[in-house]
Amino acid sequence: MAEGEPPTSETTLSDPALPDHGGHRQRLRDRARRGGISVLPDYEVLELFLFRSIPQRDVKPLAKALLSRFGSLSAVLSAPLEDMLQVSALDNKGRSLKMTPDIALDLQLMFEATRRLMAEPLKRSTVISSWQALLSYLRVTLAHEPREQFRLLFLDKKNQLIADEIMNYGTVDHAPAYPREIMRRALELSASSVILVHNHPSGDPMPSQGDIDMTKAIIAAGKPLKIAIHDHLIVGREGVLSMKQVGAI
Repeated sequence: MAEGEPPTSETTLSDPALPDHGGHRQRLRDRARRGGISVLPDYEVLELFLFRSIPQRDVKPLAKALLSRFGSLSAVLSAPLEDMLQVSALDNKGRSLKMTPDIALDLQLMFEATRRLMAEPLKRSTVISSWQALLSYLRVTLAHEPREQFRLLFLDKKNQLIADEIMNYGTVDHAPAYPREIMRRALELSASSVILVHNHPSGDPMPSQGDIDMTKAIIAAGKPLKIAIHDHLIVGREGVLSMKQVGAI
């Protein structure tokens, strides 16, 4: 190499002064550029993201610790901040690597960007014609929530989405829903129908008797106001169940 000539990537990687993790980072980035990020395993996708949050450290052990703790990439990204902060690992030099509030926020930002991206098709067409997109959006949003969450999707006369709102957070097995409050909000938004949504942190989306009774009470509250309950969807880790399709309502 001529004097003053900038080093090539090959020269940089062979530089004995370069830390081993620095060479690994460049190799991983090069592989992602050549083959596409989609071919990388989950832990390497996390590594690429953590490179920016944790400079000059070996982050592979932390990426693998996150996946071990939460079980999947989607579960990592949607994990509550306080749970993320419990994760730590040792790097290749035996030094402690810990999640910090800033790193956890970075991961949650990735999740929120994904959630909003998946919500886009619901804004451009009727919810009924975008049913699979709706189910995918709900799985991303709720499948790994550690507590029950009760959401309301308000629709206009053309079945277009007016609003997607969280009514209540609950415990690991119960989220309260109040028929009067649901109808009050539907009237405020001039909604013609509502899709009820909640998740089961246990993973099993089958409705309980309490879910069925609650849904019937909400349907009854909407009838005199001519506000229909289009469906009640229950989200579990393995899928989304329609109470209407299984004959529960």
